[in-house]
Amino acid sequence: MTASSAGNIVLIGMPAAGKSTLGVLLAKQLGYDFVDTDLLIQRHADMTLASYLKEHGDQVLRRLEARVIQALTLTHTVIATGGSAVCSPAAMQHLQQNGHIVYLQCALGVLNRRITSMSERGIAAASGQTLADVQQERIPLYRQFAQITIDVTDLRLEQAVTEILTLLAPSTLEP
Repeated sequence: MTASSAGNIVLIGMPAAGKSTLGVLLAKQLGYDFVDTDLLIQRHADMTLASYLKEHGDQVLRRLEARVIQALTLTHTVIATGGSAVCSPAAMQHLQQNGHIVYLQCALGVLNRRITSMSERGIAAASGQTLADVQQERIPLYRQFAQITIDVTDLRLEQAVTEILTLLAPSTLEP
């Protein structure tokens, strides 16, 4: 299935960039389904991301995330990925084959305000890493896989949805 036949829109970016919130609005606008891969991981693990991370560590969580993403067979769906999805080239290749990758770029200051605790949020990061460390590690990966990058730092959600729809080719969004 090619990206155009699947018609999925895949949102990538740092935790708290707004992937899930924006994804729901985008799906409603397009009449698409919506999937949050973090919720699929939690259902598969039968525990929260934070609990899974505490019990198994960040590398095991990333491997589970990659397996869950590679098992997706969706069409006309907005997919909000976990922030560490880009750490798996195989998972990202699967998403690229079945959709258009949109990177929601967001300033570190905004992310820091939105995230009160990395461990409670369930962010897959090595012990001792700060949010700035995680962002520095992942930005090159987000840029590598993104077909479209939108800086959402100062955008209202509706503005971000409009920008995504404007930047995606109209043929991409045909059912």
